[in-house]
Amino acid sequence: MPLVLYNSLSRQKEPFQPLEPGHVRMYVCGVTVYDECHIGHARSAIAFDVLYRYLQYRGFRVTYVRNFTDVDDKILQRAQKENVPWNELARRYMEAFHRDMDALGIRRPTLEPCATQHIPEMIQAIQALMDRGLAYAVDGNVYFSVSRFSDYGKLSGRDRDQMLAGARVEVDPHKQDPLDFALWKRSREGEPSWESPWGPGRPGWHIECSAMSQKYLGTTFDIHGGGLDLIFPHHENEIAQAEGATGKPFARFWVHNGPLTREGVKMSKSLGNVLSIQEALGRYHPEELRLFMLLGHYRKPLDFTDRGMAEVRSALDRLYTTLKRMDQLIQACPPTDESSEMEGPRVGPGRGVLEKVRAFPERFQQAMDDDLNTAQALGYLFDLNRVLNQWLDHSTFSSAEENIALLRRARRCYRLCGEVLGTPAADPEAFYRQKEERLLASLGLTREEIQRLIDRRSSARRRKDWEEADRIREDLHRRGIQLQDTPEGTLWKVRTDLNGV
Repeated sequence: MPLVLYNSLSRQKEPFQPLEPGHVRMYVCGVTVYDECHIGHARSAIAFDVLYRYLQYRGFRVTYVRNFTDVDDKILQRAQKENVPWNELARRYMEAFHRDMDALGIRRPTLEPCATQHIPEMIQAIQALMDRGLAYAVDGNVYFSVSRFSDYGKLSGRDRDQMLAGARVEVDPHKQDPLDFALWKRSREGEPSWESPWGPGRPGWHIECSAMSQKYLGTTFDIHGGGLDLIFPHHENEIAQAEGATGKPFARFWVHNGPLTREGVKMSKSLGNVLSIQEALGRYHPEELRLFMLLGHYRKPLDFTDRGMAEVRSALDRLYTTLKRMDQLIQACPPTDESSEMEGPRVGPGRGVLEKVRAFPERFQQAMDDDLNTAQALGYLFDLNRVLNQWLDHSTFSSAEENIALLRRARRCYRLCGEVLGTPAADPEAFYRQKEERLLASLGLTREEIQRLIDRRSSARRRKDWEEADRIREDLHRRGIQLQDTPEGTLWKVRTDLNGV
């Protein structure tokens, strides 16, 4: 079965094959670096990270380009407000973006070009549009003439009235038409500027993506991605600029991820409901965020809720609990040759598990080939997880080599999901330790502080100062730590009734 992707340009699913056999060229719109990223950015990044990973899993070489908009009105306004150089502010938020993406397990693209590094390419593209009669200059500004490009609107499917209603049309007396958009802006006093045939200025927002994508991927390339909100006007304008300048098709497949709301409401700074990635990572494990995003289809609207995240936390814990059980059993048994032809038990309770394990890779690929149906792929994993646990609850493994062979094969199914979906991706011991560390941080505690208090309590108990010992126990309990006294000493764990990370 071929990989099928929904193409926003044709408004239907289409079999995907790259222009160059074996090599996929993909461009995804990046962020404007003027603020911290929020969970809506995380959704888009995770969706295209999975597409990137899956294309590689299917054997393609992928050239993946994702840009940074590092000069823009928002950047200049924020820099002025903070009284810092605009390029310093942009650099700060580029670093913050990488910090957040790395924490979420997002693989770095092949290239991450910045707009300010590609001004000559943008000027060249604008000049080509001028030469073709598709752009005009007025008082140091250059505009694209929408009415002269006959295919304008083919991606969004909007007519002129819908475009005027849907676009944030700038009131500009220099424009010949309200729908015309800026290719080059004359710089005002104190703003950064670059020399051009039309005078000192800086590029409009839309031209950078057309110029950079074609520089690195060619005149026509395979996939262009971004959020659904970018279809109009940004992606519509990209097509007009690129195809207007070259006379050739731009991107063959347009792939868009759906919007993310929070508790049923669109995220907005005015409503105070924007959740930054840093804030989210303070509450949830990164893989919990990934799993939540992937349990919905990338093209569909998704509502981020506390209840949904609680359910995801429980679901991810089930996966890692099973992984931990399997790893402990594998490690406890005599070493076996992983390349052995032995598959697992063909009779008895393990037979049903073997059938699930055998079928999993093909079922997983079928789901992913169907427009990256991550929810279905994860459904197969949770089904396997359930059957595995039932088998583990009623089987013994001390000398059954075929059982261990089956566990090893099952373990590879989880690794497949981890490689393509980014979850479950960690060693179980490392996952639980990281989860505990994050929870302790959210409680304002460290392992060393807990141990010091336990040592003080032990000293009080030896002195038979039961009041002090009880006070320390109650203090730790109040702060989220449960103690258990054993013959080997006092053990501690984070209370299970807490809702922390």
